[in-house]
Amino acid sequence: MKQPEPVVLVRGRVSLEPWQPRHDAELLEAAQSDDVWRWLSVPRPTTLQEISSLRETHIGLPWAVVVDGVAAGSTSYLDVDLSVEGLEIGWTWYRRDLWASDVNPTCKLLLLAHAFEELGAQRVTLKTDGLNARSQAAIRKLGCSYDGTLRHHRLRADGSVRDSAYFSLLASEWPAARAALEARLP
Repeated sequence: MKQPEPVVLVRGRVSLEPWQPRHDAELLEAAQSDDVWRWLSVPRPTTLQEISSLRETHIGLPWAVVVDGVAAGSTSYLDVDLSVEGLEIGWTWYRRDLWASDVNPTCKLLLLAHAFEELGAQRVTLKTDGLNARSQAAIRKLGCSYDGTLRHHRLRADGSVRDSAYFSLLASEWPAARAALEARLP
């Protein structure tokens, strides 16, 4: 598997662009719903400095999710492990009005296709808060298998401790998952 590097990925009205300072103001505006941050481990950014800090301190490869020309969220590759040819897709969030739209499946199609077809990944992991039923349903709809729950895994922004539900998709499962994703998109 190749090491992921910043690249622009595009399909229809959605593009994933390496998150740059020029995206910060639009991402700050996109981040202003508490619902978006309910399950994340950091509080909702309220200033340009806070959103810039998220970008600057991010561990992994973050993208700005650009929808119809406007940065409207972010997603990332994380936990790259070349020894087992795996990586994680995570830290995904979108402006509230984009939930249950074509944006998440489009982003996942772009990221999964890049991981499996360009980088040579053999496994992609996704994880979410054990209480986040909406996110878990979306992950399952991608064709991912539930791997288990890591109990007492990390702190939420409010200081409570979360369990993390882990899911994965293997390279051998990707063709069927890709076909199902393609069928869902315009």
